Amino acid sequence: FIFLVFYLVMIYSDYTGYPFPTAPPVDPFAKIRVDDCGKTKGCFRYGKPGCNADTCDYFLSYRRIGADVEFELSADTDGWVAVGFSSDKKMGGDDVMACVHDDNGRVRIQHFYNVGQWAKEIQRNPARDEEGVFENNRVTCRFKRPVYVPREETIVDLHLSWYYLFAWGPAIQGSITRHDIDSPPVSERVVSIYKYEDIFMPSAAYQTFSSPFCLLLIVALTFYLLMGTP
Repeated sequence: FIFLVFYLVMIYSDYTGYPFPTAPPVDPFAKIRVDDCGKTKGCFRYGKPGCNADTCDYFLSYRRIGADVEFELSADTDGWVAVGFSSDKKMGGDDVMACVHDDNGRVRIQHFYNVGQWAKEIQRNPARDEEGVFENNRVTCRFKRPVYVPREETIVDLHLSWYYLFAWGPAIQGSITRHDIDSPPVSERVVSIYKYEDIFMPSAAYQTFSSPFCLLLIVALTFYLLMGTP
């Protein structure tokens, strides 16, 4: 009996003297690489010229991995960032994948279907290998979804080409609300997952100065200043 008591005391002292092993740390979110854009993955950048995944108003990349397509999304928002797959350039009847920042600080990948001008969440979610992070007032995520899916209205086959709709905006208690800008950017032409391009789209603040009329006006003003007034 004395030996048993001594043994139990030793076990108890071991437990109290040393902490229980903790779970291994979760791997940090791997930074999105932009030097691969146009080479091993396709990219869309919307914002300031020369921006990257950390500085663009909106960023998306895609690449094929076996039977899946891996998507990376990032936007300057504390709510949500999404990509929609559409047969035209208008909102409505679109398959949408969104990364949503909830009140617990997590970023969840959700599946929606645009019914007219509003998004309906679809319980069948094709996303897998999901990961996301909210840092520096940006929502960033990465996930995969199959290239081929059984025929269904709310989930498109990605081996076909689609217009890509880009959107982001605030969230209330983990639910998405209206996007930040009235006319979110859209890919100029249909996108093929078998073709990798690096496409930049200037945001509204930079589109003004890139229009032909403004360029002509700048040239005229420069010529006027150089020549001087009579």
